[in-house]
Amino acid sequence: MIIAEAGVNHNGDCARALELVEVAARAGADVVKFQSFRANKLATAGARKADYQQTTTGREQSQFEMLRALELSGDDERRVAEACASAGITFMSTPFDADSATHLVRSIGVATLKVGSGDLTNAPLLLHLARFRLPIILSTGMATLAEVEQALGVIAFGYLREAGRTPTRGDFSRTLFDHAAWAELQNKVTLLHCTTEYPAIPHSINLTAMATLRGAFGLPVGFSDHSAGFHIAVAAVALGAVAIEKHFTVDRSLPGPDHRASLEPDELAAMIESIREVELAIGDGRKIPAVEEISNRGMARRSLVAAMKITRGEPYTADNVAVKRPGDGMSPEHYWELLGRPANRDYASDDMINESCLTSTSSETRESDRWKKSSS
Repeated sequence: MIIAEAGVNHNGDCARALELVEVAARAGADVVKFQSFRANKLATAGARKADYQQTTTGREQSQFEMLRALELSGDDERRVAEACASAGITFMSTPFDADSATHLVRSIGVATLKVGSGDLTNAPLLLHLARFRLPIILSTGMATLAEVEQALGVIAFGYLREAGRTPTRGDFSRTLFDHAAWAELQNKVTLLHCTTEYPAIPHSINLTAMATLRGAFGLPVGFSDHSAGFHIAVAAVALGAVAIEKHFTVDRSLPGPDHRASLEPDELAAMIESIREVELAIGDGRKIPAVEEISNRGMARRSLVAAMKITRGEPYTADNVAVKRPGDGMSPEHYWELLGRPANRDYASDDMINESCLTSTSSETRESDRWKKSSS
């Protein structure tokens, strides 16, 4: 699943959000994802910006003021969701508060909820999201395995336990001992490995942590990519990522916190094309000849041939037997069996040697039969 992360790259402008939908659909993304929040529920008036946000948007404006300028209204989100339906791309948005989540589910009808890395430890929000019993994509930037496990305990509790009493941290931990809880998590939760930095430098990314997450929890694992370019996202697919999330923008030079770490439209399309090619290249793991390479066997492999004129009855020797192309004659595997035998007929130099008593049940023939049956 390729999630084109529009995020807040609309800069609070619904028209630009609609343009981002068109870009993502045209590029071939499966999902275009936005962010749903109200600044007064997300940050205090005095909350400072992250260093990268200060770099991209300046130090004068507070985080609260920046966020307020990046909000989309509920009506805006409905328009964007309708545009997604018309364009044939799935609408998704990350809710940063309970009211925004309820709006996404009840008013817009999203089928999957995304949790940003910053809310991995936001147990009240996680519980609220899990109560909807929808699939959840959980980003794990900045987290330890223990923190991921705690978050999964909250989500499992929300999936399985009815509302009505105040839970404790112990309730969340105990839920993870329930086999039904893990079945729910396996059916509904995807983890995204992530490095929460914009842009993330290569040595901070640690793609092999995807395997660690997969091994620890047995859940599908993808990658939320904040690196420059898209080659690392493609590498993540080769390492087994089931989902890729990547920021994009219509123009990287626009003002705003995330544009500089985002792909432009042509780059997004190129990333998606590369990922689809890598998916095809991964294959099924069986080591058999590809159908497309079978015709090259005769050209690339070699056969046993006469290195010089050989008279019938003359013994084959290292001097009069050579190994040359093409490979549609007697396999060189029979070289040592051939030496010392009398020639079954006269051979001119470069003639293919044919000793049917050695080739009738060759391993090459048996292997060929196997791949033909497999291919059919």
